[in-house]
Parts: sequence; C-alpha cells; structure tokens
Amino acid sequence: MKTAIRCALFAAALFLVTACGYHNPYVYDGPDKTIYMSEWKNRSNQLEINTRLYQSLVRWFQKSGSLHVSAEKLGADLILAGEIKSIYFPSRSYISSNIAIEGRMHLTVRYILKDLQSDVVLLEEPNYVFSENYLISSANPSVTRDNEDSALSQAIEDLAQRIYQRCLAEIPKLEAKRQAQAQGRKQPEVQDKQRPAAHDQ
Repeated sequence: MKTAIRCALFAAALFLVTACGYHNPYVYDGPDKTIYMSEWKNRSNQLEINTRLYQSLVRWFQKSGSLHVSAEKLGADLILAGEIKSIYFPSRSYISSNIAIEGRMHLTVRYILKDLQSDVVLLEEPNYVFSENYLISSANPSVTRDNEDSALSQAIEDLAQRIYQRCLAEIPKLEAKRQAQAQGRKQPEVQDKQRPAAHDQ
C-alpha cells in the first residue's frame, strides 16, 4: 500500500514539473555547439590551478549532450577563454593573542564567452572574485595548508559551475537573436511575392 502511494505521489510530482515547463538549469538542449576552450593563463603563485579549473569546466560542459568542448579553434562555434589573476589568503577571524582561527580565500579571475561567427561577446567578467572560508590551525601548519587546498578545490568547482550556468543562460539568447534576424530577412521576400505585378493592376 505504501509503495503504491509513493508511486502515485511521484507521478503527480512529475506531472506538475512537466506541466509547469520545468527547465533543468544544468542542461543545454538547443542546437549542437562546439566551444573552443584551452587552459587559462595562471598569474597566481599556485601551480597547476589553471589545469584544475580547465578540467572542472570540461566536466560541467559534458553534462549537456549538445555542447562539445574542443581544444581546436578551427570549426568551433564559440570560444571560452580566461585567466586566473590572483589568489589571496588573508586571515579573517581571531581569538586572543591575535591567533587566527578562520581564513577566507579570494580567487580572482576574468573570462569571456564569444561567438566566433559574429565576433559578438556573449559574456564577459573582467574581475570576478570568488571567496571560500577555511579553518586555520595554530598548532599544526600542515592542517592549515590542507584546509587551504580543500577551500581552493571547492572554489574551483563552484566557480566552474557558475561559469557553466552563466554560459547556458547566454547561448540560447544568441540562437533567439539569429532566428529573429532570419525571420526579418524572410519577411520582405514574402511581401514582394504578395505584391501584384504592375501589368496586373
């Protein structure tokens, strides 16, 4: 009986989600697009952080079957490029004797998403700061370093997710604009065909 009730509730929820026009924010279902993406430049003092961010971005874009990441610019529709500008680990909270117990890491990046066909910039963040908290151990510096690395890993994953979602929001706008332009070009042709010839008037 309980199983039947659960199935009925699940079916009702699924119907409501479908009826409300639910759209998964993590999936792009438009026309196939190839995005040219290479490793970002790294201007920070953290080695290989650009490789870690690139790998995280690729994993997010692989969630959408219609978006394909390419290491080659030739044949690509879009380009996503950027650089890691800096990483800063200032102390944040203190206990007595000026001993820090909590830190806040600041990761600063810039990135751009551009349509290669029209050279139109779809998205640009010149100075985006992403922050993450971590605990500081006054007794064991290695613990603090591990916490810093964990905070950095979480920041990279969260940043990649945000970039991915923002790209998903902008790419369909480009398609809508192209369709509107195509409709605008077809409209005069239809009107010309409907206009009677001079000798028929």
